[in-house]
Amino acid sequence: MTNVSLYASVGSELTHYDVDVAGAALTRRATIDLPASVQYVWPHASRRFLYAATSDSAPGMGPPGTNHHVTALRVDPATGALAVHGEPIRLPTRPVHMATDIPSAFILVAFNNPSAVRVYRVNADGTPGDEVVPPGPLDVGIFGHQVRATPDNRQVILVTRGHDAADGKPEEPGALKVFDFKDGVLSNGVSVAPDGGYGFGPRHLDFHPSQPWVYVSLERQNALDMFELSDGRLSPTPRFRKNALGSAPVARQAVGTVHVHPNGRTVYVANRASSADGENSLAVYRIDQATGEPHLIEHIDTRGVHPRTFHIDPSGRLMAVAHITGAVLSLFAIGQDGGLHFARGYDIDVGQRTMWWMGMVGHAAQD
Repeated sequence: MTNVSLYASVGSELTHYDVDVAGAALTRRATIDLPASVQYVWPHASRRFLYAATSDSAPGMGPPGTNHHVTALRVDPATGALAVHGEPIRLPTRPVHMATDIPSAFILVAFNNPSAVRVYRVNADGTPGDEVVPPGPLDVGIFGHQVRATPDNRQVILVTRGHDAADGKPEEPGALKVFDFKDGVLSNGVSVAPDGGYGFGPRHLDFHPSQPWVYVSLERQNALDMFELSDGRLSPTPRFRKNALGSAPVARQAVGTVHVHPNGRTVYVANRASSADGENSLAVYRIDQATGEPHLIEHIDTRGVHPRTFHIDPSGRLMAVAHITGAVLSLFAIGQDGGLHFARGYDIDVGQRTMWWMGMVGHAAQD
């Protein structure tokens, strides 16, 4: 039997909730405090540990701070309760995203200011270990925002967003930086940057569970791209590009996270606005199972402002959406066609802090 837990951060605190998937409901449990504000969390492949990246830096291009770590958390297999496991490791700057490779032998960390990617060993006891230093400089692009290992674990992709033209500065191009990956060592592969990366501002990507299709959200273009990944090679241009917004923007919009449903038939993209005047929605696309083309089926209001993170439970029946303005956790039931149906919302007391990260993890109810 598998239970599901939801974990949500508020500043340096990470709170555990039990999840009733069928009833679309949460029950709050315990909270643990981490060395600094939570930036991202990723589960070990065994689901016995979580890795939390934390920092006292301001987001984006803000003050750099001095307190940056990865901390291992032990997950109780029966209840999902968390406990700090071993000593945190220090990082050089603010980590914006983190993942493990497929078997969780290594931790991959993305940084944006300055752009970088680093690899750390996972020790036999599940704690984070020493850095694996590459043999030479890596092409890390401009403003890294996410890092993922490819499903075959042969490559690592660093998503680099670039910047729009602003304040008299020209546009800085975005790219997907594809590195070869072996025994924890990264080496330069190819840079995928259509039109030189101009008009291409990727933020996040996700992989189809069974087909060679990679879905990339374009923050700066409010769009969704689909690339093909074949034999370790990412197509140089997207096979498909789709608009993500439901209406013309009335304020600054920025596409956010992208997730493919576990069954591979639907892909979801968050539309984020800084106020209720903009579009705060999820764009829902049916995936053509022959070509990978996404076809829009609906936009649904997320019932909050600025949906920075959302996640799908392992069974594919429930979606949770976390907002950093207004601090609302929204729950949606997922229909057979992949469509979303609002179930309920929870107001979270954050004070002067933000709910920066949230995710759901399945764990064994007993050994």
